[in-house]
Amino acid sequence: MDARLNYYGNSVGTKVLKHLVSASKVLSDSTLPATIRHLVEVRASQINGCGFCTDMHTKEAAHAGETTVRLNLVAAWREATVFTEAERAVLELTEQGTRVADAAGGVTDEAWANVAKHFDEDQLAALVSQIAVINAYNRINIINQQPAGSYTVGMFG
Repeated sequence: MDARLNYYGNSVGTKVLKHLVSASKVLSDSTLPATIRHLVEVRASQINGCGFCTDMHTKEAAHAGETTVRLNLVAAWREATVFTEAERAVLELTEQGTRVADAAGGVTDEAWANVAKHFDEDQLAALVSQIAVINAYNRINIINQQPAGSYTVGMFG
């Protein structure tokens, strides 16, 4: 399978990605824990069916110390005992924020209240932004049919 276009080598694509990378840098510099950011990236990518991003973010999370057991259970987090209450709240918000078109009410007040118990305002802003940014990356790669499986940790710097 080949990508539909060389988005990463295209001048317009590169300019767009520059801004997404800048947003990602703001998030990595925030006080939102890296473990939480990785869980958001993996779960949203799974939901959206973005093979490229799922490959990338599971490898990056593992490299950062995430366990194979937890990575294997992200898709089944409701039944898993390996996630904290805060992580479970984040995974629920990620799902609802990713599936906004599937629910008439968008993100529920209950999901927001559950996540707000665990994070301060700056972390909540970073969390909302992390969900939005990974969904943008997912959509670019899905539309472009970016092939999955060949990502290596640190490939994009």
